[in-house]
Amino acid sequence: MSSKIRASAVAVASGLLVSAGSLAAEDAALPIRSITLYRSGVGYFERTGTVQGDETVRLRFETSQINDILKSLVMLDLGGGTIGAVSYGSKEPLARRLASFGVDISDSPSIPSLLSRLRGAGVRLTTPEGAIEGTVLGVETRSALPAGTSGQGQAPVVPVAHVNLVTARGIRSIALDRVNAMEFLDERLNEELGLALAALAEQRNENSAVVELRFTGDGERGVALGYVTEAPVWKTSYRLVLGEETGAQPTLQGWAIVENTTDEDWAGVRLSLASGSPVGFRMDLHEPVFVTRPMVSVPTVALARPRVYEGDLLKHASVADGRAAGAELDSTAMMLRVQSEASAPGAYARDMNFPARGSRATGGVAAPAALASAAAAGEVGEQFRYDIQAPVTIERQRSAMLPIVSAPVGGRRVSIYNASDNAEHPMRGVSFTNESGFDLSPGPIAVYDGAAYAGDAQIAYTGRGQERLLSYAVDLDVAVSGETKAEENIARVRIAGGAFEQVWKGRSITTYRINNRDAKRERTIVVEHPRLAGWDLVKPSKPESETDALLRFEVPLAAGAQTTFEVVHERTHMTRMGVVQVDLPTLLSYVQSGKASQAVADAVRSAAEKQARIHGFVSAIQNLEEERSAIGADQARIRSNMATVDRNSDLYTRWVKKLAEQESRLESIVEEMSAAKASHAAAQQDLNEFLANLSVE
Repeated sequence: MSSKIRASAVAVASGLLVSAGSLAAEDAALPIRSITLYRSGVGYFERTGTVQGDETVRLRFETSQINDILKSLVMLDLGGGTIGAVSYGSKEPLARRLASFGVDISDSPSIPSLLSRLRGAGVRLTTPEGAIEGTVLGVETRSALPAGTSGQGQAPVVPVAHVNLVTARGIRSIALDRVNAMEFLDERLNEELGLALAALAEQRNENSAVVELRFTGDGERGVALGYVTEAPVWKTSYRLVLGEETGAQPTLQGWAIVENTTDEDWAGVRLSLASGSPVGFRMDLHEPVFVTRPMVSVPTVALARPRVYEGDLLKHASVADGRAAGAELDSTAMMLRVQSEASAPGAYARDMNFPARGSRATGGVAAPAALASAAAAGEVGEQFRYDIQAPVTIERQRSAMLPIVSAPVGGRRVSIYNASDNAEHPMRGVSFTNESGFDLSPGPIAVYDGAAYAGDAQIAYTGRGQERLLSYAVDLDVAVSGETKAEENIARVRIAGGAFEQVWKGRSITTYRINNRDAKRERTIVVEHPRLAGWDLVKPSKPESETDALLRFEVPLAAGAQTTFEVVHERTHMTRMGVVQVDLPTLLSYVQSGKASQAVADAVRSAAEKQARIHGFVSAIQNLEEERSAIGADQARIRSNMATVDRNSDLYTRWVKKLAEQESRLESIVEEMSAAKASHAAAQQDLNEFLANLSVE
């Protein structure tokens, strides 16, 4: 039996090797012909080739790529054929997949266990006595002496598995240790066993998966397919060569860095590099998704209950018994009615949630790019694309640097000063204009001054015709110092709507002192000055260029020369206060300096006089209140003392007289206070009316 098992294993392994060879051959039938890489981390791969008749093409991908394949695969049969199903291994757990086959080998069963699971299946067993065909009835274990023993002595008993077969001559029991070969008579079982073994073999290679593409048609014809998968972001690096002579045009050379991280060689492919960043995402379409459905009771119909017909003796049964029986029947009917309503198909459908059918987009396979010199510029949709002219070959797990740009560009030498970067020296740089005819992706730039390396710069995305500043080294031959002064003064005053308004004017003056210590070469200094929100630029009248945060000014400077450059900003703002709160001497000084008119001063003086009159009434009212309070306190003291002296004494009489005088004064105070309050109200009314519509320039 063991020799047969070994032979079966060899046969299975041979079959798998044959399948692998077929897979490699079919992969070669649809090689990669065109690749477009994007800066969003994906790549579009196009395969083309020929098929003959009805053919299935198998492609192997990394398991992590299957979701992208399911999301983006597009297929074309260019010879009038039709596209069939795309098959791939399920991501279902292996145990569940194996259990779904007709032969369950999920737990690596022994031959006795396997035969036990196949009860009722027809088998052919080969023994030394010949072949035996029958239907598996069951498997049992019997005790037997080891082969070659006589049965005498203390020889150990060993268990031997026997399979019981139902044959044409009856039931036969065959010891499995005498079976040399076993064959299923049912072809479906043989096929199921092969599929289960293939699933095991596929599971061993967890990092890759096979996708089978079905093409149906007649004769030999061309087919094409395309898909999008994850790919390394292609990168760019540049070299900028500055001419040694004054006015010489710089030359820009750009390289694309491309990595082939796949397990397949890119041989003679058309390579395109897209600078756009299309929206991309991942979705797990490979994982089976199961929806939990509610369990609903099976609708039932109430059975007819047998009726017992009684004799005449029950004719006079009590009414109460009849009512009780009727109530029981009504309760049963109601229960059945509720059950039927709850189980009705309509109620079930209302409780179900059906997922919406997803939309599916398809697109054509990209046409071959036109060939150009090194890389041709092109636009696809809203994306800029570099089309490499010559076919590209990159072996698997290797990288390449490909030339994409080589063209003269606009540029002139400048020195860029920004106090926040370096307060003492500007940076050597280039005012760069993209005249290459290509959109330039972000990347580093190695700058060469003639034949000498000058430094490194970095460029952001730059469209055709756009300008950029590039800095690559500190310009130690130029020294810059900056000083900022701020001042704020009253510009003018006025009265509007009864309020005193002061208009202030602020000035921010920044002075740059620039010294070119290079006696041989002149400089163009680009001064980057911070943009001040809410301020207006006064000097110079406008900048050469500006960004959201900076204003850029150009200052030409001869060799060995010095200069001073000023940037002046101004702003105005206004403060408001009450007219009566104005300090009159300060206002008079404004009148003398011409910042306020005499009419404004007269209006403020009139308001001050009216306010002074109001203050006089307020003071008088306060004095009367204080006097009344003092009289009240004195009266309380006198009354307290009067309680302790004789009513017939002179002191008591004098206190009575004083109280009478104080009462008279209190009456006068009330009258005076009433008059003062009335005068105060009138004065306040007069001031309010005066200020209500007061406007004086």
